[in-house]
Amino acid sequence: MKKLLFPLLFLGILFISLSSCGSDAEPTSEAMTSEPVYQKPAISFVPSGRAKGRQTQMYTLTNGHGISINISNYGGIITSIKAPDKNGMPEEITLGFDSLNQYLGETPYFGALIGRYGNRIAKGKFTLDGKTYTLATNNMGNHLHGGMEGFDKVIWQASVVEKTDGVPGLRLEYSSADMEEGYPGKLDVTVIYSLNNDNELTIEYEAETDKPTVVNLTNHTYFNLTGNARRDILGHKVRINANRFLPVDETLIPTGELQPVEGTPFDFTESTEIGARIDADDEQIKRGLGYDHCWVLNRPRNAEAPSLAAVVEEPTSGRTLEVYTTEPAVQFYSGNFLDGTLTGIGGVVYKQRYGLCLETEHFPDSPNQSNFPTTTLKPGETYSTTTIYKFGVAE
Repeated sequence: MKKLLFPLLFLGILFISLSSCGSDAEPTSEAMTSEPVYQKPAISFVPSGRAKGRQTQMYTLTNGHGISINISNYGGIITSIKAPDKNGMPEEITLGFDSLNQYLGETPYFGALIGRYGNRIAKGKFTLDGKTYTLATNNMGNHLHGGMEGFDKVIWQASVVEKTDGVPGLRLEYSSADMEEGYPGKLDVTVIYSLNNDNELTIEYEAETDKPTVVNLTNHTYFNLTGNARRDILGHKVRINANRFLPVDETLIPTGELQPVEGTPFDFTESTEIGARIDADDEQIKRGLGYDHCWVLNRPRNAEAPSLAAVVEEPTSGRTLEVYTTEPAVQFYSGNFLDGTLTGIGGVVYKQRYGLCLETEHFPDSPNQSNFPTTTLKPGETYSTTTIYKFGVAE
């Protein structure tokens, strides 16, 4: 099979398209994780197989510091992030799969864009402007992560744009039809991924609707900073900038209370090993089988810029992850439902607690809880949020 290489100059950045002459063959892992062409941030792409009868693309974002990030326009999935350790060795720091076909089956949302509503809605129902809407119940009798065919399972329209700071961005666009998955209103969504030379992966979300609806977008990347998922994440140290969290019922729906973290296993106001209290004799820990809860961030009042949500450090590799967001909360999930049945990148078997998620978001079940910040979006308004994942090494 002959491959043709077409260099093209666009917005001052070199992008490479590898044509496979109509073949459905997927790119090799080497093709998807090529080294940066230039020392400045760049984007390249290759065909990566077919989904729903359409050709999909794999985009690679690179910068001048050895970081590379692979993103598919199927589900907007971050399929890989490679980042250097304290010795400068780039390794995989996320959970995922080696092939597109594996993402087409049942997955725990590895790396995916989540919508229309990230997290849970109780009993798959909510009332808006006096009308009750019924959604799929796909998790313990509740609605989870957008339903049976959420944004993680659609093909996004992809294009490369230049941001105002000159960094190239991957723009993903999707138009969700009125009543898709039971949600009212035609929702036009744009998500832009970009990677700069400060080692910041920025995700910018925007959405507009033609009818009142509810929206809560997030990303569901699983991180393991040990490198190539050598072991579980229990030795990772986490600090969460939050004095309160949302207790949940037996089906992981918030009770409505905003409980102080002080004196509980949920106190991460100081950097703490995940494993220190994850098996504590605590009812909330038992309900989540560990951490699967939403923390209420200490965001400055009326702040518009992203503020610090969480910091993660893996002592052996020295890798760090900082999370900044404009959102009011973050869902910290410790990979409790991974059970060793999935084989991921490089043939690694993903056992319980082999990955952690920090999903920036509004509160779960907000449409049914009037004391929570609203997630209602009306015609003429623009839903707009930003989250930054910053990679580094401890000094």
